[in-house]
Amino acid sequence: ADLPRMALAAYHRGPVTDPRTYAADVVLRDGGSIHLRAIRPDDRQRLLEHFSGLSPQSVYFRFFGAKRRLTDAELRSFTDLDFRERVALVVTLRDGGAERIIGVARYAVTGRAASGLRAEVAFAVLDEHQSRGIGTVLLEHLATIARQNGITEFEADVLGENNRMLGVFGASGFTVKRALAGGIFHLSFPTAETPAFLEAHDRREREASAESVRPILEPRAVALIGASREPGTIGAALLENIRRAGFRGPIYPVNPHATQLAGLEAFPSIAAIGAPVDLAVVAVPAAAVEGVVAECARAGVRSVVVISAGFAETGPAGREAERRLRELVRESGMRMVGPNCMGVLNTDPAVRLNATFAPTWPPAGNVAMLSQSGALGIAMLEQVNALNIGISSFVSVGNKADVSGNDLLSYWADDPRTRVIVLYLESFGNPRRFARLAPEVARRKPIVAVKSGRSAAGTRAASSHSAALASLDVAVDALFEQAGVVRTQTLEELFDVAALLSTQAVPAGPRVGVVTNAGGPGILLADACEAHGLVLPTLSPATLETLRELLPPAAGLANPIDMVASATPEQFERAIAAVGTDPDVDAVVAIYIPLMASEPEAIAAAIARGAGRVPAEKPVATVFMSARGAPAVLSTGPRGALPSYSFPENAALVLAAAARYGAWQRRPGGKVLELSHFAAGAIRAVVDRVLAGAREPVWLGAEDLKAVLRAAGIEFAASEVAAPEEAPAVAERLGYPLVAKAIAPGLVHKTEVGGVILGLGSEATVADAVATLRERLAAHGHTLTDVFLQREIPGGIEALVGVTTDPTFGPLLVCGLGGLLVELVRDVAYHLTPVSDVDAGAMLEKLRAARLLDGYRGMPPGDRAALVDVIQRVSALVEAVPELRELDLNPVKVLRPGEGAVVVDGRLRLGPLGTP
Repeated sequence: ADLPRMALAAYHRGPVTDPRTYAADVVLRDGGSIHLRAIRPDDRQRLLEHFSGLSPQSVYFRFFGAKRRLTDAELRSFTDLDFRERVALVVTLRDGGAERIIGVARYAVTGRAASGLRAEVAFAVLDEHQSRGIGTVLLEHLATIARQNGITEFEADVLGENNRMLGVFGASGFTVKRALAGGIFHLSFPTAETPAFLEAHDRREREASAESVRPILEPRAVALIGASREPGTIGAALLENIRRAGFRGPIYPVNPHATQLAGLEAFPSIAAIGAPVDLAVVAVPAAAVEGVVAECARAGVRSVVVISAGFAETGPAGREAERRLRELVRESGMRMVGPNCMGVLNTDPAVRLNATFAPTWPPAGNVAMLSQSGALGIAMLEQVNALNIGISSFVSVGNKADVSGNDLLSYWADDPRTRVIVLYLESFGNPRRFARLAPEVARRKPIVAVKSGRSAAGTRAASSHSAALASLDVAVDALFEQAGVVRTQTLEELFDVAALLSTQAVPAGPRVGVVTNAGGPGILLADACEAHGLVLPTLSPATLETLRELLPPAAGLANPIDMVASATPEQFERAIAAVGTDPDVDAVVAIYIPLMASEPEAIAAAIARGAGRVPAEKPVATVFMSARGAPAVLSTGPRGALPSYSFPENAALVLAAAARYGAWQRRPGGKVLELSHFAAGAIRAVVDRVLAGAREPVWLGAEDLKAVLRAAGIEFAASEVAAPEEAPAVAERLGYPLVAKAIAPGLVHKTEVGGVILGLGSEATVADAVATLRERLAAHGHTLTDVFLQREIPGGIEALVGVTTDPTFGPLLVCGLGGLLVELVRDVAYHLTPVSDVDAGAMLEKLRAARLLDGYRGMPPGDRAALVDVIQRVSALVEAVPELRELDLNPVKVLRPGEGAVVVDGRLRLGPLGTP
């Protein structure tokens, strides 16, 4: 849902399709939303009204003197722009159904800068909307357009007493130079996005998103529009839940046919309430929703939760209605959850909000939960109640027309009551933003997610190896892995992981110590641990000596520790403490199975006491293999609640997920390679020339591909394209040995038609190869037009580095080993761009064939560092060329260590922005 909001502007890394239609929806630091767009000629009257709304001081700051009105000439000058050297953006809000300008920003080119053009910027924001961050937002978006138009430097003159505008520039993240003369500051700064700018932007957006969600989850007053007294209706269930949960603020039922509902005064409309309302819960027929939300906007309601169904999930008419609803909400400065959702709740004792129609009020706790499915949301609340997993807050996002998972992550990141974030997702709105936001959150709090839709239906027909290897679920895996999200396969596993991470520390490593009263379950756990990357280490001599003194001679002391069936409560307690304090153990699992005459309650109490003696930084999990489940006493020990699982495999799966998350937390972030300004300019020249006038994606010719790769710093084997009759002469110029590759219209995979001939060592062999290629292509219905002659690179390990672009996730980088066999073996790794050096190294480590780079069974090793460099440079190329659709470098010859990596074949497809 936030894709239209973000992709148009501040996160846009490449050319804007048409600055005249530039538009974006933005959330400000106070949580309100605004609409930002290019100025239009029909804005003249709105611009006059905006000017008349400025205070004399604001006019003085903007125009450096008193000014009573804008002349017709000025209005024409301000609104009729070329959107190259003169650009203006406006910020608007709905006011009584009409669009009102509340802020204006513009730039005009003033001359040449060191490496481009220089432009002067100016701003004017209505006084009542100043200090909301509007000026900063306008500056960011102006800079986006300016970079496209070759403007490398902004300048501005600001009166010394205009502290607010000086603050806008100071907090922007740009590197601003100041010079003071005659009481006027002259400011200048590059328009390029610096790390400081990006960090400031991300921080502002995160804080704004969190603040915008606050009225939804922490409202001071709630109105229920569609409240009902009819049993069995959603309106009645919502009203009952809000009352029964004990909401701390006023509750306003809205129903035009009632004066009182459930003992509360009812109102005929939201306007009739006559008091501030932070949250309006809307449960009326779909056809009435738009009108109701418009009334909320006029009444100053800060947020809405639309329970009503009948929108995008129903078809084209519903999608159009949802689009209008989203625009209405955003242009009115509100936020919206839904439509087609089951509501929101917050167990905070200071709030106690249950604005859902679910029958279950969960226990309070530290797990925040998002569900994209209303029905599953109800089941999830019932499950956490059964498992006694405490909830801090819950949001059913429904169709995600406005508020998305990214907004909620921003809120939960700093919510002191939230320790673990749980997500059930069916789709992504803006995965690129998620990829930037989630790692920041996951460094502090675990994010556990289950994503439905793993089927092959997400795989699209592809014309390159890179695209053929990718699928939607591959992209999800790559996204979650690089973002530090713990992905689970099932809802059961989701709750299992949440139970551990909400009560226990993240393990410092993969080493597990196991204490059990039965050998069989211990072996099952050991097998499951090994299958999921965990290890059961040999315990230290001191620990083994303690266990020998504690346990009978028949006990097994090889981890897992089998205390035998007669294990007493005291032995459980002391054995857990001994294993848990072993320096070679990162986590402990205690397994109990009812045997002989043991007492489960007493054993459980002993396990709880033993866990209390284990260092807090080591998680402790239990497996109670009893039909009656785990005794409640497990939650009352000195360590607090202990997660308990029905089977050993569950515990192993959970600990493995937690250990992987811990390893991700400890992994350094690495450095992202960026192309130089010169290299980016050279590549841009090729891209702009190739796409000039293009309306469909196009494949680059061989010479253009070489130019792009070499500008990006990627070595391409010496080569030249020749007409068939000129090939022998060209071969003499290149030198031998050579490879001849066929070029023909529509030919993609040359090897499939015999279009590659190796080992050419003379002019005669080249001539023969040309004749052979012509015959082979003719047999497959192709006509040989040119021959690509290339210096043959002997030896080396063949690798694939490529890019495919998913319509939802954007560019996905793929690497693998195996050359022509890569699709057959499917030994590949994926990563969303950008890819750091650490990320690239980790991608190689995931390959089963990575041992080839180390010299497998006497084979020559490969230059791993060179392959990492190629991956990083491809990533940098993607970031510099948003028009890149597919890239296939296959094979890349990875030579011996220190000798580098050379591309010997490749394909690159570009598509105009806005095309699939």
